[in-house]
Amino acid sequence: MVDRKRILIVEDEFIIGDVLANILKQAGYSVCGIADSVNEALQMLEEYKPEFVLLDIYLKGKLTGIDLAGTLTDMNIPFIYISANSNQKVLDAAKMTNPYGFVIKPFRDKDVLTALDIAVYRHDNLLENGSRQTAHLQKKAAEILASSQTWELKMLQFGKAVQPYIPFEFLSFGLAQDNHDTFYELGFYRTGYDEYQVIGVNELMMITSLKLNELVRLKSNDIKGQIATWYDGNELDALLQSPSLKKVYTDKYHLRSHLTLPVMLPGGRVAYFNFYSRRPDAYQPDHLLLCNRFQPVVENFTDKMLNHEDSPLSSGNENYTKKQPAVISSQPNPFSGIIGNSYLLLNVFDNVTQVARADASVLILGESGTGKEKIAERIHALSLRKDKPFIKINCAALPTSLIDSELFGHEKGAFTGAHEKKIGRFEQAHSGTIFLDEIGELPLESQSKLLRVLQEREIERIGGRTVIKTDVRIIAATNRDLTKEVAEGRFRLDLFYRINVFPIVMPPLRDRKEDIPDLANHFLAIYARKIGKTVRGISPQVLENMTNYHWPGNIRELENLIERNVLLTKDDMITNMALPTQLEPHQHSTSATPEPVISTMSDGERAHIMAALKKCNGKIWGEGGAASLLNLPPTTLNSKMKKLGIRKDFGA
Repeated sequence: MVDRKRILIVEDEFIIGDVLANILKQAGYSVCGIADSVNEALQMLEEYKPEFVLLDIYLKGKLTGIDLAGTLTDMNIPFIYISANSNQKVLDAAKMTNPYGFVIKPFRDKDVLTALDIAVYRHDNLLENGSRQTAHLQKKAAEILASSQTWELKMLQFGKAVQPYIPFEFLSFGLAQDNHDTFYELGFYRTGYDEYQVIGVNELMMITSLKLNELVRLKSNDIKGQIATWYDGNELDALLQSPSLKKVYTDKYHLRSHLTLPVMLPGGRVAYFNFYSRRPDAYQPDHLLLCNRFQPVVENFTDKMLNHEDSPLSSGNENYTKKQPAVISSQPNPFSGIIGNSYLLLNVFDNVTQVARADASVLILGESGTGKEKIAERIHALSLRKDKPFIKINCAALPTSLIDSELFGHEKGAFTGAHEKKIGRFEQAHSGTIFLDEIGELPLESQSKLLRVLQEREIERIGGRTVIKTDVRIIAATNRDLTKEVAEGRFRLDLFYRINVFPIVMPPLRDRKEDIPDLANHFLAIYARKIGKTVRGISPQVLENMTNYHWPGNIRELENLIERNVLLTKDDMITNMALPTQLEPHQHSTSATPEPVISTMSDGERAHIMAALKKCNGKIWGEGGAASLLNLPPTTLNSKMKKLGIRKDFGA
């Protein structure tokens, strides 16, 4: 068999290392060495230049495999953990290093080879996506340079081209500032999906009430780095202890993390693209890899822009004094059916834009009712497969005995009741996309079969003798914590890594409260029209109460509540709305300032389900049942009840 990859094994037990080497060699891989410590591994990395690393966590010496993982990431070498330590704490620490897989000791030959196959698949996908991203940015930069837009708008268009890969709510561009230089800084503040406010020097002076010489002094205090780096919430606070222009931005726009990309230009000039986000953890090591990959494109674009005849720097800065209005793109919004402009939702849109045109598997994570299915639909609609089938299947609603038949189909007479041939969902989705909702509900046996289909890209109908090739893009979704499910043995680790190529996290409604009024009015208009009532709006007090509520059922709960209140209201304005009160303050507290009752989210969800069960007199299934009231599949509600310790007689 032809050697496929050059692999380094880092394992402190010689016997295990030798077993791994034999497994890999028999499968056609080249093993370049076995190291038993981080120091020895570093030497072998330098000498042999491996393409993959199998990495134990606990090694000889003080340093661990998790310590080595950071170096491997910097060197862009993919790695898989192989360890006997599979508890949640170790998994959490390992997860932070972004491995390509995890094999638990004791292992079978198949476990190692399957994990490696998946890791190679994921790495190849990332490399392919990386090449595509760079090519796309290069093409976009050329189009922007050739356009007839103003200089400032060209800079904005370039920032927007980078945004799907390096997210931001605020972007600034400028040259390194010396005390004697004329101030030069251009900012872009994001106000919507494709809406930005251009912040020039005049706007900045007006916003901050600072004079030009004060801005010059503040900018000269900014740290001038020579390499791309990022700062999370705590690091950014420490960085901005002294007055600086960056501190002005972060205070004004409530920014909590920052990535700076220096651009080295001919003549010793240094320009900076500074990205800021309201999320404290928006930037990760992967973004530095993107910066390195994009560096030649960014340098070429910046150099041409600064030497352009319309550049504010090439003409004594006089063009820079023009006041810029809010910039609203005339391009159609591909997310127009999804309501909200919160920065967390905009980050989701950026992720969708980034991954849609690739064929990589996507895993959408989030609580029930956060809109995972709508995001899956958008990914398909923006993909190259948009004109092909989009097949949706709710894994939680499949009876265990019929899962294989639903997914893969069956031949006539394959089992009792199979009166005719059935085409399975994977076959229906050929050349298109399949959306596996609530994939965390699949039983282990079905997970194994699904993994095999994803690896081999072929299916076989039940009772059939013919292998059918499939070309299907996978989008999966779950409201479960799959890393916890893996740690507790309920979800296959190899399947998790296969579908988790590109994760997208849907924020719960309580974390995007600024979107609640828009959502409420959106659903109000829909149900007022459906019911035939004239309801003008919702009173400010009700909207305030809604904003303060924690929404365990998320958007789905909000929609149901609006529908119910449109039905109940007798006026043309909703002025009263009953909300669950489990998180409200005690009304009979003896203290002058009542203390709020602080409950966990599980407590809130449990109380919410209990209230629904009591309202339905304990009925779970069918019309008038709690599942219908909560707009949940009965199997999902049953699962939640088990998890929260709620008996079917709805006693505590």
